Amino acid sequence: MVRGLIYPVPDPAFPFLGVHFTKTMRGYTEAGPNAVLAFAREGYSVWKVNAGEMAKTLAFPGFWLMTRRYWRMGLQEFFRSVSRKAFLKAARRLVPEIGEDDLLERGSGVRAQAVDRKGRLLDDFLISSDNNVVHVRNAPSPGATASIAIGRHVVDVAEKTFGLKGN
Repeated sequence: MVRGLIYPVPDPAFPFLGVHFTKTMRGYTEAGPNAVLAFAREGYSVWKVNAGEMAKTLAFPGFWLMTRRYWRMGLQEFFRSVSRKAFLKAARRLVPEIGEDDLLERGSGVRAQAVDRKGRLLDDFLISSDNNVVHVRNAPSPGATASIAIGRHVVDVAEKTFGLKGN
């Protein structure tokens, strides 16, 4: 049913793609992802919770402002993560002939999404430096396809930060 990559038209208001189809190097097709709040930094299950990490999230004022702004989308994404039928419905928008038997539950990933104190979802690739550190933050899934350009930029920042000469 799927011979290549299938992506929905993205909503420019959100940094998430919604359900899409990706061919793996082994020839399998993966459908996903959903963008849901992880309750742990390594929360590879919807139900994994780290109380300390969750407390930090809940203490951040930007979290509550973001939640107030995007609560509908958040609930829809969460529901699609826990409801096989809702996920299938979203997948059928791109591949109508897909059936419930075509879906196998697989692992999940965790992608950090930077949110500022005003609750805004920040755009990709926050790269900054201070005295002796270069920080690479908010590098989501396009990071792999843009890794060479990102790497060159990080080198430029490091050269300036540490007073190095480029080769």
